Amino acid sequence: MELVFKALADPTRRLLLDRLRERNGQTLRELCEHLAMARQSATQHLDVLVRANLVTVVRRGRERLHYLNPAPIHEIEERWISGFDKPRLEALGAIKHQAEEYAMTSVPTYVYVTYIRATADQVWRALTDADLTARYWGHANVSDWQPGSTWEHRRVDGSGAVDVVGKVLVAEPPTRLVITFEDSPGSERDASVVTFLVEPHEDVVRLTVTHENLPNRDMFNGISLGWPAVLSNLKSLLETGDALPQSLWEMAGPKA
Repeated sequence: MELVFKALADPTRRLLLDRLRERNGQTLRELCEHLAMARQSATQHLDVLVRANLVTVVRRGRERLHYLNPAPIHEIEERWISGFDKPRLEALGAIKHQAEEYAMTSVPTYVYVTYIRATADQVWRALTDADLTARYWGHANVSDWQPGSTWEHRRVDGSGAVDVVGKVLVAEPPTRLVITFEDSPGSERDASVVTFLVEPHEDVVRLTVTHENLPNRDMFNGISLGWPAVLSNLKSLLETGDALPQSLWEMAGPKA
């Protein structure tokens, strides 16, 4: 938390975060276009944000794209805000978000980063094993996880209902999985795309989830609540052997 508050204390770094909030996934050149400072200085500010885990960098070919990571802000909200006057703050936030929505013409890409004390193989299995996903997600993700295969997000309440379907685009165990994500099967809109990037380092894995090609702000808002709940549950299961209480879904609201 000390790194997060230090990073947020500087107005230039807050400006960089605002730029990414307006349009996520920018290169260093794009972020520096309207800053009255040298590229090297902007890089130093971005490095502080990356160390604080407020910004994550995703490589796309030769480009390095910068994305907001909401995890540290989510932790601040849980520790210092949620226990005080959350209903009133949520009401004020809803009014603000509704006003901002009218001004936005595009839906940003969602990126979430978390660190898990586990091996890459354990994280991969947690993402692709139907029984494990049922334990921390409340749905079983069912597929043979081969490129071109379909996958289903099945309820585990005995109904067998499928809430999300998609196709496996890339499967490179245990480090990279890319799937389409259709929460309204049969609709004519293009499917969104989810990428799971598993990066091991010694005893820890950095898991980056990127959800892009979102059709509208409603879905963006929904997954912004859902992914933190899902990934916190996954982290708890791998590190402690137990998922978090089921009330987690009620706290998070709509699920991813």
